[in-house]
Amino acid sequence: MSWVVWGAASLLAPGLPQSALILLGTFAPGLLALGLTARSSGGAGTAALLRRLVDWEVPGRWYLFALLYVVTIKLTAALVHRLALGAWPRFGEDPWYLLLAATFASVLLGGQTGEELGWRGYALPRLWARFGLGGASVLLGVVWAAWHLPFFFVLADSDSFGQSFPLYLLQVVAISVAMAWLYAHTRGSLLPVMLLHSAINNTKDIVPSAEPGARNSLALSHSTIAWITVALLWACAGYFLVRMPRGLAAVSETAPRSG
Repeated sequence: MSWVVWGAASLLAPGLPQSALILLGTFAPGLLALGLTARSSGGAGTAALLRRLVDWEVPGRWYLFALLYVVTIKLTAALVHRLALGAWPRFGEDPWYLLLAATFASVLLGGQTGEELGWRGYALPRLWARFGLGGASVLLGVVWAAWHLPFFFVLADSDSFGQSFPLYLLQVVAISVAMAWLYAHTRGSLLPVMLLHSAINNTKDIVPSAEPGARNSLALSHSTIAWITVALLWACAGYFLVRMPRGLAAVSETAPRSG
């Protein structure tokens, strides 16, 4: 569904109609999740899934985790770059308060709602029941990354067009593990996960990882700061994988019931 809409968007010139189609495509996972939930669980199940979008009663430390996780990774990557290579990497130019405002605004108005209804709202608890949370987070990360392929190969005006997809795949799988960790510790609430998703999208370029002039999305990136970022993401993901909850008790009310 997403790829059809994005394919249509690729035929349009940059502007509001193209942007609207791209945004519409990001809601396909959520729309499909709502349809499948309505078919299997009726209106009550659909309402329960939607309520998780606004389930805000989780400890405040998890909101801080969601807001600052990628910022901490990026600033640490910059410090490692400075210590290892003797020079600071390039920093983004957008002021912090605009990034913060964009993060919060995107939670309400961006595509995170549509994505997270599908990825963490519907798919993750079902994959968890089958593969365990660690395996589910890795598998979902691969699917989630592959879903973005048109941005690398079709949508020529995308920031990702021509960038290294193998590097992106490694990044997204590690981020998927972190999101599963957050999901498990907030009892399946989607609001902190949406905040983390939005923060990643809006603050990742405080230390940009993109390779200027890249044209081959199948090639490995030549960006040193990108590989340092990936290494740090996977160091954290390794910790999360070791400490992942083993059962479904943490979010038992959100997991599918057998029988």
